[in-house]
Amino acid sequence: MVGLVGPARQGLYDPRNEHDACGVGFIAHIKNRKSHGIVADGIRILLNLAHRGAVSADPLAGDGAGILLQLPDKLFRAEAKRLGFALPPTGGYGVGMMFLPRNAATRAACEEALTHFIAAEGQRLLGWRDVPVDSAVLGDSIRPIEPVIRQVFIARGANCPDVDAFERKLFVIRKQTHLRIRAQGMPEQSAFYIASLSARTIIYKGMVIPERLALYYRDLNDKRLESALALVHARFSTNTFPSWELAHPFRYLAHNGEINTLRGNINWMMARRRSMSSELLGDDLAKLWPLIGDGNSDSATLDNCLELLIAGGYSLSHALMLLIPEAWAGNELMDPARRAFYEYHAALMEPWDGPAALAFTDGRQIGATLDRNGLRPARFMVTRDDLVIMASEAGVLDVPEARILRKWRLEPGKMLLIDLKKGAIVSDEEIKAELARANPYKTWLGRTQIQLEELPEVPAAAP
Repeated sequence: MVGLVGPARQGLYDPRNEHDACGVGFIAHIKNRKSHGIVADGIRILLNLAHRGAVSADPLAGDGAGILLQLPDKLFRAEAKRLGFALPPTGGYGVGMMFLPRNAATRAACEEALTHFIAAEGQRLLGWRDVPVDSAVLGDSIRPIEPVIRQVFIARGANCPDVDAFERKLFVIRKQTHLRIRAQGMPEQSAFYIASLSARTIIYKGMVIPERLALYYRDLNDKRLESALALVHARFSTNTFPSWELAHPFRYLAHNGEINTLRGNINWMMARRRSMSSELLGDDLAKLWPLIGDGNSDSATLDNCLELLIAGGYSLSHALMLLIPEAWAGNELMDPARRAFYEYHAALMEPWDGPAALAFTDGRQIGATLDRNGLRPARFMVTRDDLVIMASEAGVLDVPEARILRKWRLEPGKMLLIDLKKGAIVSDEEIKAELARANPYKTWLGRTQIQLEELPEVPAAAP
């Protein structure tokens, strides 16, 4: 993120004292059947969460709303053909959703920086697309800071044997571009931000009220825009000031709540920078810093950390168990293997604690998890026609009772996960039992831990 996101610390005001509560939800087809109907239902969920988002004195100026979808291949393939370039097969290209400065010279510098790193990292620029928007639906106070919104299309290079490797390269390209632009400096009202850059997902978001998101982004009404999942968010931005960049969803998650331990989490992540290594990222790891702690919101910072773990080879569920652990210490009722898993990982990563409900996806799996205290609501239902609907409250979609197979609430520390590739819901017990038994964590703890109470007594030294 580059640009102005709110006032700096001044007088009695300190932005660290801000707090938030938002609306979050998703709908997904368990069997991964893509349709525009899923997108339309996602937008309906967002509309029914509108009361959770904040609105300023300008009734059309919202704190932010957005939707995260699978990459709509049908739409993008047709648009690329119209614009004069061809897309490789699915998985062979990625798309970036870009917020760019209105100033032409500054915008050109941003695009040039991105183009440089695309080539430097062995990928190929295919083309650009101006995202069709209707600026008339924005509030009068928002229009002056509306960015130019463009999509960039990138072909997978020969140095990326699969989509996972390509995702890592796109991550490295995006971070380096942001760091280059930040180092160059910009006028205060200029903004450069890559909302998403992926071969699997795309994000449409901004400083609009939920009712106007689909009016602003014309793509969202295009029948060619198809997805098997839609993750939505209505923001109440009391953790940081409203901005285009900090609207949710982020690249992997949308968040309702706050991370109370944020300052400590940032400090620990920065402290362990020199001791980090990754077989998958290799030398690319050094290109990512500073990774976090650059004035982002708590949610954006958590997303950055989650993104690093996934790029380093952790699965989505494994990474979230590290970041948002259950209440395991002293829990004698917990399976010993699972408790050993949490105890081992507690030495690697501090919990990102606070009242939090997280909805997350990487385009292949989608789910939600609740903090160990369970202080944020999360309700879900499963229908007989293979849909899962989750939101920060019940009733976000009208579903006849005859269609409902199961409905319940997410419990403290628990996880709901839908694996679209397998076409199945994976239970909390199954996720955690599989991960807990993947490695001999109890044995590793026995080799590496020193218990203070087991140390031999040493006579007190003479005064």
